[in-house]
Amino acid sequence: MKLREALTWDADAAEALVDRLVSPPEDRRWTSFAFDDGVVFTSMSGDVGHVDLLAVDPAARRRGVGRRLVLEAERWARSQGAREMRFAGNPPCYAWPGIDVRYTPALCLAESLGYERYQTACNMTVDLSQDFSGDLPVADDRAGVAEFVRENWNEAWAWEAVNAEGCYHVERDGKIVGFAAWGTRPSWFGPMGTAPEARGLGVGAALLRRCLADMAATGLTSAEIAWVGPIAFYAKAVGARVERIFWLYRKEFS
Repeated sequence: MKLREALTWDADAAEALVDRLVSPPEDRRWTSFAFDDGVVFTSMSGDVGHVDLLAVDPAARRRGVGRRLVLEAERWARSQGAREMRFAGNPPCYAWPGIDVRYTPALCLAESLGYERYQTACNMTVDLSQDFSGDLPVADDRAGVAEFVRENWNEAWAWEAVNAEGCYHVERDGKIVGFAAWGTRPSWFGPMGTAPEARGLGVGAALLRRCLADMAATGLTSAEIAWVGPIAFYAKAVGARVERIFWLYRKEFS
């Protein structure tokens, strides 16, 4: 099976998706199952199993291939102690936040297998032809950023920041108050965060512009902001627009 043909809306990123999934943190429990006409990647987070990526050859659809693959993933997750299964991203190494709504067959499959939609997420797109110059100084200190992120957010973001192509931070009085990373996938921006005491001071916008300037310098014409929280912030700061919508599904095991 040619993955590019199966991933209609992500053909150019197919190899990067697989590279991302097969290079997780050392403690990640994950596996994959493949048939001649389909593949599924699955992983664990605590007692929750995840369908990380499901791809079926277009010529083999409506023959039960996707169903067989998901059931294999469920069987493995149960063997790992899963109490629940999700079609949802498992940070820090994930393909998408959930199922892109344009992959309609995947939505139908999840619902036919008893999964219930519980959340909606989105990615935003930024035009990189803009001028992203800024005056606020930023620096790159992976170890310091990792400690800052662990203290204020979580280990998943810390891992992403350390392993990103680019990662910057801003300090006030010798203390890190904000960070931003890019390149966890070639055209992806994030994660990013600002300490509560520094919000509203332009820290996030400065870090965002610095990262986007780096991305533009690589030859990219657009960037994708992954699993967005503050939509209004990105829209105002750099004219980002919501372009991809994802539905997240889950099913409890009896």
